[in-house]
Amino acid sequence: MNVINFLSAELTLTQAVLTLLVFLVTFYWYRRPKNSPPGPRGIPFLGVVPWVGKYPERVFAKWSKSYGPIMSVRMGKADWVVLNDYDSIQEALVKRKEIFSDRPKIPALEQIHQNHGVVFIDGPKWKSQRKFGLSTLRGFGVGKRSMEERVQEEVEYLCKTIQENEGKPFDILDKLTNAVSNNICSVVCGKRFGYDDKLFTEVTARLSGSFVDPITSLTLNILIFVPALMKVPPFSWINGQFMNDVRFILDFLKQVIAEHKLTFDKENPRDFIDAFIQEMDAGKDNHFTETQLLQFVRDLFVAGTETTTSTLRWSFLSMIHYPNTQRKLYEEIRKVVGAEAVVTMQHKADMPYTSAFIEEIYRFRTLVPLNVPHMNNDDVTIGGYFIPKNTQISSNLWAVHNDPNYFKNPELFQPERHIDDKGMFVKSGRVIPFSVGPRHCLGEQLARMEVFIFLVSLVQKFEFKANPNCTKLPEIIEGSTGATFVPLRFEVVAKER
Repeated sequence: MNVINFLSAELTLTQAVLTLLVFLVTFYWYRRPKNSPPGPRGIPFLGVVPWVGKYPERVFAKWSKSYGPIMSVRMGKADWVVLNDYDSIQEALVKRKEIFSDRPKIPALEQIHQNHGVVFIDGPKWKSQRKFGLSTLRGFGVGKRSMEERVQEEVEYLCKTIQENEGKPFDILDKLTNAVSNNICSVVCGKRFGYDDKLFTEVTARLSGSFVDPITSLTLNILIFVPALMKVPPFSWINGQFMNDVRFILDFLKQVIAEHKLTFDKENPRDFIDAFIQEMDAGKDNHFTETQLLQFVRDLFVAGTETTTSTLRWSFLSMIHYPNTQRKLYEEIRKVVGAEAVVTMQHKADMPYTSAFIEEIYRFRTLVPLNVPHMNNDDVTIGGYFIPKNTQISSNLWAVHNDPNYFKNPELFQPERHIDDKGMFVKSGRVIPFSVGPRHCLGEQLARMEVFIFLVSLVQKFEFKANPNCTKLPEIIEGSTGATFVPLRFEVVAKER
């Protein structure tokens, strides 16, 4: 009897300890700092990750209808503040830019950039490198007529390689990636690479593949949310393959930099790499290092290739899904540019429908839905809510672009929404695909030029149709989502006009 009483007492004690433990975990998990933004907490250790699905930006936008535009969500073990409307994003990234311009430490991304480059660094290093980047890119043609001529030349190469398909179905991804990357390579590396260059083709294939593959993209997204999974199969296996591709691209860029060093002439810098080496040799700023050069070049190469390539692919997919838009584009192109003339940026002012089409692509298929994450470097109050120092801030650009208060029926693709009653294009201040504030995209000017010249030049010469042998074209609302939201693979038929 004593034994039974002892076991019973011990069991009761164990239950009490477990109950207390559960209470403490629950209390810790669901407690909030005073006056913090409202929002869901999810479950211990995972937070709301099991509920965000493939498109967290859409889920956040839905939740914000209940919690408000400034919302706190627990992703894994970390609290994120998600800004879900234009006003709160402006308040943080523009009006309070001195506080919200830092970057959070995310292991899944740190393994790539190693606290170098320009996209994910912050503080004095970022200010120094961004200033150098802006002035150097301008110095080598970005925003000038010479850059426009390079883009026009690359379009000619692309059109010739498309013609070689003789109207047969093909996946435009690889050719387009190569062509777009050559524009940034001409500035950064001082050269373009032929479409038959096997090494460069492998580099661009690995680059585009990491974005367009749904499994890789989704895995990277999950690892951003829950870093602890980086060492857990199958996430670790997929991440390992992704990092193999990253290292392959870095090895290629190391070769390019090494070649530059062998032929470097400090009196005659040829491109961005030479200009950076010149700064390294001057030794006036300790932020100019070998690793910084490599990662900066990688940032420019990846961002300068992927954003424009994916925007153009969304354009082709939209034209195929909505053939009337392609007809209107071509009619305007024939009227303003003609059948044979070289497309220039001067044509843009006389092409309201084309401008509206591009604006709607930027709005309708937001390429970086949750923006590149920010972090506040000090305690701050915004929108009446307290946000403690070092909180990750996500700007939901998708929510801004799909706000029904400013865009009627935002789920519909309607270029006409950007044209006024006089038939003129009206640029929307609420279409912000390149973000806002001091950390907006470094290559925005080049990207906008590329999209216009590539799109107009290609529609001028080809009619794009779906592969008649394909049973199903990817839906326009679906895509591969990770750091970016890009179209799934699809084939087109490019019929010469």
